[in-house]
Amino acid sequence: MKHMGFIKKMVVLSFVLIIFSMSSCVTMMIDSLTGEAEADEIRAVGLPAEAKVLRIWDTGVKVNDNPVVGFLLEVHAEGLEPYEAETKALISIIMIPQIQPGAILKVKYDPQDPSRVALDIWEE
Repeated sequence: MKHMGFIKKMVVLSFVLIIFSMSSCVTMMIDSLTGEAEADEIRAVGLPAEAKVLRIWDTGVKVNDNPVVGFLLEVHAEGLEPYEAETKALISIIMIPQIQPGAILKVKYDPQDPSRVALDIWEE
């Protein structure tokens, strides 16, 4: 009988681990589709800059009814000539009016590859 209690605990633990692993995989897949995985990398090592939104487009991906938006940006970084870069970001549907062409947004860019840009518009 003591072994049955141990077996039940092991089955429950195995089930919890499987669910945790599945949720981690789903999160990684969403981050990949939305561009957030790459954006997180850029934000971690990136330098601050401002960017003017030149064009936006719908990528066709949505998470909880919020669109992943493609951006063509004119980046203005200290010590560099202004340049164009593309990125994508998961944007709350209520923020869409604030990110139309002409808007100036905070971004971070990868100092090793300035073409890699991520929006940095969320308060921590």
